[in-house]
Amino acid sequence: MYFSAFFYTSIVFNANDVADNLKKYGGFIPGIRAGNSTAEYIENVLGKITVAGAVYISIVCVLPGILISQAKVPFYFGGTSILILVGVALDTVQQIQSHLISHQYEGFMRGAKIKGRRSGI
Repeated sequence: MYFSAFFYTSIVFNANDVADNLKKYGGFIPGIRAGNSTAEYIENVLGKITVAGAVYISIVCVLPGILISQAKVPFYFGGTSILILVGVALDTVQQIQSHLISHQYEGFMRGAKIKGRRSGI
């Protein structure tokens, strides 16, 4: 679990790119110099967050096995199945919310009369 968490994070998130984008667009982290110092700080924070996330994922994956063997709980889903189910459920809820919001804006825009700058439009 730990290896996969750090491997995925290193592929998806590049601290140097984030530091460069912050510098390019005028953003900064208070108390941290722009450039390499920012990238090192982001890598440090990212490492701490990844450790916490890896521990959490490991607990979620191992907990069903412990409940089945020690507490004799009839549990039919493994840890990986639970992670997949929760991920799919969260994605489904997000898609439903975005659909409802877009539908609300479409209804709002239907009743509005938008005029251009030129009078002939």
